[in-house]
Amino acid sequence: MIVFKFGGASVKNADAVKNLKSILERYNEKIVVVISAMGKTTNALEKLCNDYFYEKIEKKESLQIVKEFHLSITNELFDDKNHQIFNDLDLIFADLYRLVGSKPSVDYSSEYDKIVSFGEIVSTKIIAAYLNYKGNNCEFVDIRSILKTDDTFQEGKVNWKQTNDLMSRFFTFTQTNTYITQGFIGSTSNGRTTTLGREGSDFTAAIIAHSLHAESVTIWKDVDGVLNADPKWFDNTEKLDNISYLEAIELAYYGATVIHPKTIKPLQNKQIPLFVKSFLSPQSEGTVINENQLSDKLKPSFIFKISQVLLSISPRDLSFIMENNLSDIFGVFAKHRVKINLMQNSAVSFSVCIDNCQSKIEKLIKDLKKEYKILYNSDMELATIRHYNQATIDRVLTDKKIYLEQKTRHTARFVLKAR
Repeated sequence: MIVFKFGGASVKNADAVKNLKSILERYNEKIVVVISAMGKTTNALEKLCNDYFYEKIEKKESLQIVKEFHLSITNELFDDKNHQIFNDLDLIFADLYRLVGSKPSVDYSSEYDKIVSFGEIVSTKIIAAYLNYKGNNCEFVDIRSILKTDDTFQEGKVNWKQTNDLMSRFFTFTQTNTYITQGFIGSTSNGRTTTLGREGSDFTAAIIAHSLHAESVTIWKDVDGVLNADPKWFDNTEKLDNISYLEAIELAYYGATVIHPKTIKPLQNKQIPLFVKSFLSPQSEGTVINENQLSDKLKPSFIFKISQVLLSISPRDLSFIMENNLSDIFGVFAKHRVKINLMQNSAVSFSVCIDNCQSKIEKLIKDLKKEYKILYNSDMELATIRHYNQATIDRVLTDKKIYLEQKTRHTARFVLKAR
């Protein structure tokens, strides 16, 4: 059996859903299909979550926008306006209306997971119903019954033993060769909805493949494969035909958005190849990620992260930054769940580059200031070059001021700002 993952762009409207159907019809195999929320639904539900949690009057309008978006797609897909899917959607959105009509708890992350997970449920309900409506026999599975995590909301940690046990019991392929299920979401052992972190649907596909010993995983994107740079930043990007698991982990760690960082390890552990292909050109070869490292150094790769903050942390008495200081500092970052994208220390300071999540940063800095002096630069860029040379560095640094740089044998990184 094989696992497919379709992201939001691949199911953003009725034509995209029809294209998904045509892709599935190219394969005569047992398939588990993992699907994200449609289009920009996750963003819309995040706004709804904020409106709800902070008790803004716009919450009903935000919810109505999400509902109308999905109903417009459903109306275009189904000629039969009495089809059961319309009743199913009414019930789902009634649940969501009840949820946002209640008083929010004090735990934003748990409220986030409850609300944002509706995107994946609605998406897969519509698509499973449409495939069956058109004669493509498939079965809808709520992944929350199978993929079990701890209660770290917004970043659920997978309970692998419980998940592995449940996978083989649900995905039997006795009544169908195609299962439709959700990416990104799971649940605790007592049934509370969790999410795996933003863009976590790739990880879901890898978890399923690992548990079911799949032959391969294919992630369907709106690009031809893994490119050596984001086309938004660079002209003349090149496709990487074959990269190793190790190189994919490095690229994902540094911020390449084509693959979720946690995706690779479950696949590498069982030597399951990962294909990245274009849903716009499904006949094209795409990129394969496997154990082969021979092509890793053939082309440089460029990764950019914008909206970065550079923090420099120093002891107030100018004493050396020692191991006990670093332990304290890392503890504060862990407490506020702030991920460090780059770090560097000198004798009397420790510098980090982090995403600009204002709500987290304000609390982080407040805590750090109890013991340390803090310098702060915002609106920064973090540029990473894999397999660099001077020409590639010059290309990245044009008209930029360098605030911090770091080089290893294969990777050069720069915290920058436009001059």
